[in-house]
Formats: sequence, C-alpha cells, structure tokens
Amino acid sequence: MQNTIWRARKRNFLGLPWTFTVYGFSEDRLFIKTGILSTKEDEVRLYRITDLSLIRSLWQRIMGMGSIRVYSADQSLRDFEIKNIRDCESVKEQLSQLVEKERQAKRVTSREFLMDEEDAEGDGDDILS
Repeated sequence: MQNTIWRARKRNFLGLPWTFTVYGFSEDRLFIKTGILSTKEDEVRLYRITDLSLIRSLWQRIMGMGSIRVYSADQSLRDFEIKNIRDCESVKEQLSQLVEKERQAKRVTSREFLMDEEDAEGDGDDILS
C-alpha cells in the first residue's frame, strides 16, 4: 500500500487487533487486505464511493470502536463495511473528505432524482390510468 494516509487492523469483539484483516487508504484508493497464509487484497478507487455511513452497536461504543458502511459503484467490491475500527468518526470524516476531493478532481457527479414541487404535492396529474 503505497502512500498510505491511514491504516488499521480490524479488531475482534474485545477491541484487540488479533485479526487478519487490514484496512487502509491513500489519496485515491481504499484497500482491504485479508488472510494470513493465503492473502487477498481488494481496492476501490475513492471516486467510485457514493456514500458512507457510521454504524456503532452498543458493544462497539463500549469498546470504543465502530464500523463504516461504504456504498460503492465498484463492480467487484460493491457495498462493504470497514469493521471494528478505533476512532471511527474521524476516519469516516477523513475518508469522506478524500472521496469528495477525488470526485471533484475526476469530475464525477451523482445523478439524483429531483421532483417538481407540484409532483411532490401528489396532485395526481402524472399518473397513467
């Protein structure tokens, strides 16, 4: 993982880094490396990330951890979680800023469905019978 900005090991349910999953991101990619004898490394370009959300169960909050749900337009990785990491709020914020920066640099925009105010009121004119 070249030019890594952040790197952390997935933690077990007790908050200890005794797992074989390592997460990291650079300025343009997010990496997930799993395994010990046979390893697998996935990556997703940051501009392909469409949304992030933070998930913190009661146990995760007690242990000072959280998981970041990543919604991606990547064909092979799709949506995934960065599970059980410390300082999850600042990691999510840092990742979010890098994603936005990369999307602007690549001129990638999300197309969102916007409705007229009239359609939102539900006047029924656009319903086909």
